Amino acid sequence: MCIIFFKFDPRPVSKNAYRLILAANRDEFYNRPSKLADFWGNNSEILSGLDMEEGKAGGTWLGISTRGKLGALTNYLQPRQEPDARGRGELVSHFLTSDMDSLSYLKKVSTEGHLYNGFNIIAADLSTSKGDVVCYYGNRGEPEPIVLTPG
Repeated sequence: MCIIFFKFDPRPVSKNAYRLILAANRDEFYNRPSKLADFWGNNSEILSGLDMEEGKAGGTWLGISTRGKLGALTNYLQPRQEPDARGRGELVSHFLTSDMDSLSYLKKVSTEGHLYNGFNIIAADLSTSKGDVVCYYGNRGEPEPIVLTPG
């Protein structure tokens, strides 16, 4: 099971405290090809692992950019996968390379969620002029993304 634990505290009380703590597990078959976390070739702005599965290459499940964008994806366990569905890893890759803020991006994704097998995605904008913003959307739950409150 893919799982993400995180604590989001945009204004930590104690000195030297972390604004975001994140731990993630990608539960995937060992023989599925992927690249280890690294900056993307000639793009030194984005750090992530990369899926190398044929037809899904270039997607990622967890990544961060030097512009303060963070994306994390988990699969939603469902009894039958749709074989012609789009690769979910593109959701994080597209967010990290887009100029859209996290909420706007997830609103766009919510209109296309039916094109993918089940997923949950966290998209965050860290260190923006509005402060840190962390949003969530899952295509098997509420129809609209939500802005998460600190905690």
